[in-house]
Amino acid sequence: MPGLLRGLARTAVVAGTASGVAGRVRRHQDAKFAERDGQTAADRQAAYQDDVASRQPAAPPPARDSAGILDQLKQLGELKAGGVLTEQEFAEQKARILAE
Repeated sequence: MPGLLRGLARTAVVAGTASGVAGRVRRHQDAKFAERDGQTAADRQAAYQDDVASRQPAAPPPARDSAGILDQLKQLGELKAGGVLTEQEFAEQKARILAE
């Protein structure tokens, strides 16, 4: 009977040690995978933010200063009336001003 008790005690010690080691390994792996999963989630969130930012419409072009355009056209008309510009030069410059 003492041999049987000794065998049972030894089995209990081995089982307890194995259980403790398995628990430590599991906790270590859980921590490792939690860190990796957190990094994966952060990477996905950053990629999503980049995608959303790239899909937003561009800012509208600045409003044109109509008073400035009118002044330029008046000056252009005066230059044409004064004989400084030909009809063709006037038309080209007028088209350039209106295209801006």
